[in-house]
Amino acid sequence: MSVARAVSVLKPKIGTFLKYARVELVPPSPGELSQVFSGFGQLMRSARTGAWKNLTVREATINTIVGLDVVFCFFIGECVGKRSLVGYNV
Repeated sequence: MSVARAVSVLKPKIGTFLKYARVELVPPSPGELSQVFSGFGQLMRSARTGAWKNLTVREATINTIVGLDVVFCFFIGECVGKRSLVGYNV
């Protein structure tokens, strides 16, 4: 595969990636940060009151997957930042 062919194949895909990256990968605005804090407060309230018991299996599964995604991204970021797996119990 020549370089010119690779560029012609990848150019539309990179354009699509950049289109979505400009929207999805921007840092949160101050208004969005206040939503995060209020959402976290609501999460703590529902944990204290037992509202989590009223979730459907689908909602609980989605919440679990999102939580695991956050945890895995944190640990992968730690490994990337440390540039090594040495020192972690893997």
